[in-house]
Amino acid sequence: MPHSANKIMFVCHGNICRSPMAEFVFRDMLSKRGLSEKFVVNSSATSTEEIGNPPHRGTVELLNKKGIPVFSHRSVRLRKSDYDNYDYFIGMDTHNIANMHNILRSDADGKIFRLLDFTDNPHDVADPWYSGDFETCYNDIAEGCAAFLEKRVESKE
Repeated sequence: MPHSANKIMFVCHGNICRSPMAEFVFRDMLSKRGLSEKFVVNSSATSTEEIGNPPHRGTVELLNKKGIPVFSHRSVRLRKSDYDNYDYFIGMDTHNIANMHNILRSDADGKIFRLLDFTDNPHDVADPWYSGDFETCYNDIAEGCAAFLEKRVESKE
């Protein structure tokens, strides 16, 4: 991995629905642009409820339907020590952002963002674990990942 790699951590509540979906969608976007080798992309949870569990079947089914590769994944919790190892921490909603600040303790380097704040329509990515609406979740995540890639990554290329 080159030293100049962008290291991105997508974060949601349980790390089984939204953040792994964002991780896989973003990896797919990078792959299609030939940029995969320049990035480290992972995801994590702010809670401990789902630690060790695979992605939600709704996430897996939707990504399979969209032709987006789903890699081996088990839910992990965000750790304070992650702060020094990543350039961006991208949460799915305002609750995640608050929990990320609690876990990471500080954001002195301005690394914490809400995914859809990169878009022209900033809002929370609703949790499909509660809503069952994986399609809307995917659409929001795809929009946010594309905007992040355009505004933060491709503008540096």
